[in-house]
Amino acid sequence: MSLDSLISNTIRPDVRSDKSYHVPDASGFVKLDAMENPYQLPEDLRRELGNRLAEVALNRYPAASYGPLKERIRATLGIPAGYDVLLGNGSDELIAIMAATCAWQDRRAVMLAPVPAFVMFQRSAQVAGMDFVGVPLKTDLALDLPAMLAAIEAHRPALIFLAYPNNPTGNLFDAADIEAILRAQGERGLVVVDEAYEPFAQQSFMPRLPEFDNLIVMRTLSKLGLAGIRLGYMSAHPALLEQFEKVRPPYNVNVMTQAAAEFVLDHVEILNEQARLLREQRAALAEALAALPSVQVFPSAANFITIRVPDADSVHAKLVSRKILIKNLSKMHSVLANCLRVTVSTPDENAAFLEALKASLS
Repeated sequence: MSLDSLISNTIRPDVRSDKSYHVPDASGFVKLDAMENPYQLPEDLRRELGNRLAEVALNRYPAASYGPLKERIRATLGIPAGYDVLLGNGSDELIAIMAATCAWQDRRAVMLAPVPAFVMFQRSAQVAGMDFVGVPLKTDLALDLPAMLAAIEAHRPALIFLAYPNNPTGNLFDAADIEAILRAQGERGLVVVDEAYEPFAQQSFMPRLPEFDNLIVMRTLSKLGLAGIRLGYMSAHPALLEQFEKVRPPYNVNVMTQAAAEFVLDHVEILNEQARLLREQRAALAEALAALPSVQVFPSAANFITIRVPDADSVHAKLVSRKILIKNLSKMHSVLANCLRVTVSTPDENAAFLEALKASLS
């Protein structure tokens, strides 16, 4: 039996030609490439959490409804009255659930998003069998509303994803533009506002869910400081959530994640304070970067900053040689030529990055 023939006979051509999502090894690096919160919980809370996790019944499946966890999310994270949440193994699973739900079997459904955008939008569309249409941002990284509205009319997308603020650029799209997109979609399709970085943006469409039946707001606890437990949540009109619930895998949130999230959300003020510190550090880091003569700094409402340098490949390689790991965006899209993305971190790590960047620019 030929293994090559076996794979070619069974695996889809687009999957065979694709590459796996690559996560670089960060061992020994100052890790500023993944938009993580650098702060751990206080030591006393870590001990208490450890005791709580030790009591989790690992021999039992999770409670299918996740009632206590959902209640904490509704109570602490601003879900409108009368609205529920659907939970996922990170935002990635929620995106996949939405794509699978909207990918009709008898016709090619379309997912639309501004580009560059979070890579899992397009990847999830591909895996679900949807067509993906990307609408390029303007050269200043702003949303191109006329192009978006034209694409909506031309392609009639079932799903539109709008990251608010956008990843990898960090900027907030104009709220009026998002409203125009919601109205243009109307009853023909859904608009997902991805608010992964809401703790740093301090602006949200979550309170506006009752205004738009076609609006879905998606968030994650990863950027708030719990990236390791992989928990995403989304809210929408109850009739919409009911449909997505049919596609959600049973027991998709494990008992350790459930217990950890319930415990930490009882102390959400700690996470909110960490987010406040990072917003302060973002302003300080942006100011320091702007003072460098060959660096262009783009506005950011997230916990990262996108910059443009004269030669991104060279600067990135020099930073890696100095054990500083950031994201090279320059090959992602033409509007990101010579762009790099750095996570906002602690004062010490930000200072280490700035020192290494200055040396790498020379």
